[in-house]
Order: sequence, then structure tokens, then C-alpha cells
Amino acid sequence: MSGAILLVEDERTLGRAISLFLGEYGYTVEWVTDGEAGLAAFEKQRPDFVLTDVRLPGMSGTDLFAKLRAIDPAVPIAVMTAHGTIESAVAAMKQGAFDYLKKPVDLDELRFLADRAMEQSRRGEELAVLRDRASVLAGAGDIVGQHPLFLEVLERARQLAELGDVPPVLITGETGTGKSLVARTLHSAGVRADRPFIDVNCTTLPPSLAEAELFGHERGAFTDAKQSRLGLFEAADGGFLFLDEIGDLDLGIQGKLLKAIEEGLVRRLGGTRERTVDVRIIAATNRDLRAECERQTFRQDLFFRIAVMTLHMPPLRERGDDVVLLAEHYLERTARRYGRPVPRLGPGAPEALCAYPWPGNVRELSHVMERAVLWHTGGLLEGATLATAIGSMPAAAPLGMPAPTVPKPAALPPPDGTDLSAWERSILDAALRESGGNQTRAAQRLGISRDTLRYRLKKFGL
Repeated sequence: MSGAILLVEDERTLGRAISLFLGEYGYTVEWVTDGEAGLAAFEKQRPDFVLTDVRLPGMSGTDLFAKLRAIDPAVPIAVMTAHGTIESAVAAMKQGAFDYLKKPVDLDELRFLADRAMEQSRRGEELAVLRDRASVLAGAGDIVGQHPLFLEVLERARQLAELGDVPPVLITGETGTGKSLVARTLHSAGVRADRPFIDVNCTTLPPSLAEAELFGHERGAFTDAKQSRLGLFEAADGGFLFLDEIGDLDLGIQGKLLKAIEEGLVRRLGGTRERTVDVRIIAATNRDLRAECERQTFRQDLFFRIAVMTLHMPPLRERGDDVVLLAEHYLERTARRYGRPVPRLGPGAPEALCAYPWPGNVRELSHVMERAVLWHTGGLLEGATLATAIGSMPAAAPLGMPAPTVPKPAALPPPDGTDLSAWERSILDAALRESGGNQTRAAQRLGISRDTLRYRLKKFGL
């Protein structure tokens, strides 16, 4: 175990002994002998764990505890107390102290306490990172469209969000239709808007790591498990867990997922204790899960559990003039991102946009508009320019027929005046997003080796 510990103890023999003992187990200990020095060290270092005596010269350990809690309530603080100061320790516990130790200090008990405090501190850091990363809400400006099919889905999502106890929701639709936006609407428009929203891409969960990612693991559960780690279910406690592309989840983990959803209990890999979680489930898929159940590649009981309510996202080719509204939205947003003038749609552009079947749906449209902005050299954005950005403009598929596959765009050089670095970065970014973050597929799409792709990703900080 490792981590930074602040020790505030005026008895020099005991302070030295604790510092040496914890240092032998990998901890970095900063030892000070009074409350004022402890407060200064805490503000400078912000340790993972604080251990302070109750009786100190000058500022008491109780007063120090209150000041430290006011600065950062997330840092676990334990107090050491002699027989005559038990009441002070009890008062500190009521105010939120992590634990207390009786003097004379039992070193084995001290080590156990330090390990527990460090696990709590790291769990809090992980949780903050996960929530920070995953709780970026979709703003209202990202939800663009006026077609009745699209508005109906949004209205149903908002009605569900108003429920205090949102049932499991399954969002279906082709890739790139905006299923994640609807999932975030369910979260941001409801009573749990201030709670976490954890987005899990099931496509990227390897079967060997899925259990540890979803449910967490204890220290020593497998070779590289050097410390305990909370899972995504625990990170989502009190809020929403969004299982994106749940149809890609390995069959072996589906039974454990079903149990966690039904019972609200998770057990970390390598652990024995079950932990209660209060999580609302939203799942999304571009597959026909009923057909998958018939083929026994998806558990039927899990399907019925997650599909209590279903929402279907219409493909972009069925949303009429929404494609023009979305194109203008992405042109403006991309131009603002790169500091470029906003191109305006010219003659033939709306017709070209509506004629193309958009097999990649809204996601593909956003990438095409990004290329159009970067290649644009002034004037109106006409249909011919859009054809270059897309790479091909086949006629729309007949009603009820699958949309044709879009050929890979030709490797055209950017127009004069284009920032070459920005253009190259946008192409790499688009290839990654279209490949779902899979570097091998992105490299194949670009016609380069995986090593070349990795070099360029590193070069642009992607």
C-alpha cells in the first residue's frame, strides 16, 4: 500500500515510531508536532489520510479536525486519544471522523486503519473522476429536430424522467441516431439530475475484464489487482447507469448483470461481501434483441428486465428536413470550435443532404459537416462541396430497403488556406469516432498501419 499520510503528534517517541512503522509499509509520512503546523502542512500537501492526537500544544486536535474538515471534507481523518480524552474522540466521530485509536497505539491496528483510510480516499478519487467524466450533460442545443417521430421520443423520455422511480428503459435504433442523447435527457430532466450518470460502452468491455469493470474488485483478486477498486455500478450509486450497446455484452456476464439489476446488490471480484446500490438502468442497442434471444446469444430474462419501457430512435433518413437543421447546427458548432467562419448552405445543398441516405445517421452527418468546415474556402456551401465532404452521393435507398454502404471518401488534399494540422487532426478524430474508438478499425479505415495511427494520435494528443 502507498499514499501520503499527515501525522500530528507532539510525543516525539511515538511520532517517530509511527512514522518509521508506516514508512516500512510503503506510506509517505509527514510528521508535525502541533496543530498550526498540521494545518499548514495539510493546505500545502493535501494528504490522503490524516492521523492526529486529540491533545496538542496550542490548537487542540479537535479544533484542528474541524478546520481540516472545513477545507476538504473528503479526506479521512482519524484521532488518537488517551483514556482521559475518550469523550473528545466520540465528539469527533459524531462530526465525521473516520475512526479513532486508543493510546498506547497498537501498531497492527494502526496499519489496518491506515489501509482502510487509504482505500476510502482512493475510492473517493475514483468516484470523483468517473462522475466528472461521465456527468457532462447533453445541452439543449445538441437536441435538434422538429420531426414528429423525433419529438415523440423526446416527449416520452421527459415523461419517464418526471417519475420519481424511473423503470429500466431500453433505447433502440441504428448506430449514430442519438440514443445516448435521449439517455442523458432521461437523467438531466429528472429528479436525479444532480446524481451521477455513468456511461458504459459495452462494445469495449473485454469478457475477461467486464466483471471487474462493472462490479469492481478487491485487492489480490487477480495478478494486477494491487489495490481494491470500485466498479461502475458503485460509481453510479444514486443515479443512472447507461449500458450502451448492451447487445455486445458477453453472454457469460449477462447473468451477473441481471442479478445486480434485479436485487440491487453487487459483489466485487474476489470479495465476499455484497454491497447495496441504488441505480437506475438505461440500456441501448442497435441490434434486434428479440432475434438475439431466439438465437440464444442474449438472455431472454435480461431482455425482459431491461425492456420495461422502450424508446425507438428513428433513423435520420426518416426525419425529413431535420437533416438540414442538424447540418446547420453542426456547421455552426464546428466552425466555432476551429475558429473558422460559419459556412452557409447554398444552392443544391439542402436537396443533396435530403437525398443522401445517411447510413451512419446523425454521427455521420456531424463528421461530414466537420470536413465541410475545414475544407471550406469561402462563399456558400453548395451541393458539389458536400459531395466531396461525404466522398459519394448515391441515391436514397427505396423505402423499406437497407441504405447502401458509403464508400470510403477519396483521399483529397484540403483546399488552399486550410490549416493542415487541424485538417489532419479532424480526419483522425472522425475515423476514431466512426470506429467506436477501435484503433485497428480506424487504421484500416484510413489505410494506414496501426503503429502509424498511434504515432499520429500521440502527436495530436488524441
